[in-house]
Amino acid sequence: MDQVLLGIDIGTSSSKGVLVAADGRIIARASRPHETSYPHPGWVEHDAESVWWADFVALVRELLPAAEGRQLAGLGVSGIGPVLLPADGAGNPLRPAVLYGVDTRATAQIDALNEELGAEEILRRGGSALTSQAVGPKIRWLAEREPDVYRRTEMLLMCSSYLVHRLTGRYVLDHHSASQCDPLYDLHERTWSAKWAPEVAPDLPLPELVWSTEVVGRVGAEAAAETGLPEGLPVTAGTIDAWAEATSVGVRAPGDVMLMYGTTMFFVQVLTDPRPHPALWGTCGAFPDTYTLAAGMATSGAVTEWLRGLFDGDFARLVADAGEVPAGSRGLLLLPYFAGERTPIFDPDARGVLAGLTTAHGRAELYRAALEGIGFGVRHNLEAMAEAGGAAERLVAVGGGTQGGLWTQIVTDIAGREQQIPAETVGAAYGDALLAGVATGSAIDPDGWNPVTSVVRPDPERSERYERFYEHYRDLYEATARTAHFLAAEQHAAD
Repeated sequence: MDQVLLGIDIGTSSSKGVLVAADGRIIARASRPHETSYPHPGWVEHDAESVWWADFVALVRELLPAAEGRQLAGLGVSGIGPVLLPADGAGNPLRPAVLYGVDTRATAQIDALNEELGAEEILRRGGSALTSQAVGPKIRWLAEREPDVYRRTEMLLMCSSYLVHRLTGRYVLDHHSASQCDPLYDLHERTWSAKWAPEVAPDLPLPELVWSTEVVGRVGAEAAAETGLPEGLPVTAGTIDAWAEATSVGVRAPGDVMLMYGTTMFFVQVLTDPRPHPALWGTCGAFPDTYTLAAGMATSGAVTEWLRGLFDGDFARLVADAGEVPAGSRGLLLLPYFAGERTPIFDPDARGVLAGLTTAHGRAELYRAALEGIGFGVRHNLEAMAEAGGAAERLVAVGGGTQGGLWTQIVTDIAGREQQIPAETVGAAYGDALLAGVATGSAIDPDGWNPVTSVVRPDPERSERYERFYEHYRDLYEATARTAHFLAAEQHAAD
């Protein structure tokens, strides 16, 4: 009987699932939108039951009929992260999950932990500086601001580990996700820090550490009844979505870099050893004996969507019009920091800037300037990776922004680097299925699942023109940061 694999990913604004043949062919796809909660300025949350579990059940039930006549061999899951979901001893959530770096509530706790433990030592031992992305300060926030919840907390869950617990009863966390729990995890020893974990998360039982390529349990009777999954189905450990997405496009060898074009831009580079850098995130990889450098821009597709809404247009027309505008957008330069910026400047109070605007500019120039501004941000991050000792050898593009070709061409021209486009850019759910296939041994030729089908190459003339613009892009942030911070403070006060 033919074997198939199931992958489910829970995203920030939607969840996706795929049913995949053992050779990588996608048999069925499904998606489901959901709401994200913003209960206070700087707070971003999900309800685990009504968002994560409800989406999971709905996607599974939609996909399973396509498996008829085939053997379901394994299930892989991923989700947004790193997140903080406190749960009781039975795995019941005690409050909504606190999301990843977009949630900025724990700034005071970041400062306090840097003072207590030493910012340089945190970077050296954990691989990353403390930022809003880190889980440790959010645990400290929970203990200080919601002590009743903290006292009842017996499990530290993330999106994928919550699903794994609901399905199998296991309390585990993959090494990659754990390595984003700074400063609880020791990146060099690849284990929970015996010194710092008790200080940052006192009396909190931490999960058993596993790898994303491991089968950690099997679907239990109760979960089978809720989802329609067969009881006893092998379930892998899961991981954070971006690392599953990197797996989906074959970013697994040292020097490989994934560029994920989505609502935000995210980068994952595979390394053979830890290379901490203050402007990046250093983590374990999804596969044993690998490490990664990661970077993330706070907005990318979110800016283009904002412009599309302002112009009441459609993306196809905007892309076509912007493609007629020459490189440099007829003298426009945009900083894409519309929601602050993550790497490499780590400035939550940075703001978007549009320089050079005249009444002669129209929506085509504005749209192209946005794509170019994001492209300059990509180059800035790639340069930070190279500075850390992780010079990219192969760039692989994935995500909705790869469609149409203009955006990837602009990024390639600005960075001066080729980008490979694989056959499937469906995302993390595809990587989840692949990880399940590797873990169960059922994947046929996992290295050949998603071949490269096209290559975007830089145009020398446009690249030379962008060199001059990039210099001014870097200067523009420094020149406007003081004003941006003032305006951000006014916005916070208004909120």
